[in-house]
Amino acid sequence: MNRNNMSLSDYTAVLTLQEAGSFRAAAEALRISPSALSRQISALEDQLGTRLFDRDTRNVKLTASGTVLARIAARMVNTAQDAHAEFDAHLSARHGQLTIAGLPSVTAAFLPQILRRFTSKYPDIDLKIIDALSESVIEVIETGRAEIGFTAGTLSTRSRLAFQPVMDDAFVAIGAPDGPLEEDRAYDWSELVEMPFIAMAQGTSVRELLDGACLRLNRPLSPRFEVAHLATAGALVAEGLGITALPELTLPVLPTERLVQRSIIGFGARRRIGLVRQTGRSLSPAASAFLEVLSETPVKSKHSPVGIRARRSGNH
Repeated sequence: MNRNNMSLSDYTAVLTLQEAGSFRAAAEALRISPSALSRQISALEDQLGTRLFDRDTRNVKLTASGTVLARIAARMVNTAQDAHAEFDAHLSARHGQLTIAGLPSVTAAFLPQILRRFTSKYPDIDLKIIDALSESVIEVIETGRAEIGFTAGTLSTRSRLAFQPVMDDAFVAIGAPDGPLEEDRAYDWSELVEMPFIAMAQGTSVRELLDGACLRLNRPLSPRFEVAHLATAGALVAEGLGITALPELTLPVLPTERLVQRSIIGFGARRRIGLVRQTGRSLSPAASAFLEVLSETPVKSKHSPVGIRARRSGNH
């Protein structure tokens, strides 16, 4: 006698027969023949070693043992239905969790407009955002701590990751209103590198592009200050300690009410922002839903916050 082999079909049959009160009506509800249902109940009674239903020519009623089993069956069926509903919700991305990594400039300026649409469409998905420098973004994707991320550049040397371009981010010069960028005009890159310069640290995506632009001038960048965080660079510029050149997507991180923005002539490069994920790994329904929203959201190529005084000349 093995009581552990009862199936969900057995529990469902007991409940249906209890509610219907006859084999014929229960069989119709289960979409099987009355004889098949009768054999199933008889086999279940043999397996359990007890009678579950008293039968006569017209009625079927639960025995004492059948009543106890019916209560257990109700719990089992309800649990199974809840489990199926939970999994269906997972597959349809109605519930779940999604972790997204990104550069601070992306998570501050670009990502919020995507998240606004995503959370409106999928309000029950919990989101975790990891804002970090480019190498850290790549690390959390490689280790699986985040499913998708946004970083800059390409990942051709990393076979485990795929990079999908999303937008190009143009560089602009940033200075204090009464500093070296006081004139309301576009500035040549060769002019800017001669000014007191505040640069992002080595290893950042911004610094890589700055060094590349200087290499095209055959002039190494000699920064007056070198910092690791955008907010620090913005604060130093606002105090008149120098100027900097940053991608437009970084502007919301800066103290924009105390800065001016100028176009750059001859910089020769843009920062490419893209989505990175592991290759050969299926995305969760939540991540797939996010990418669908991303594809439907128009990407703004210009990011000039209201607070910044972006006085540009006609020479772009």
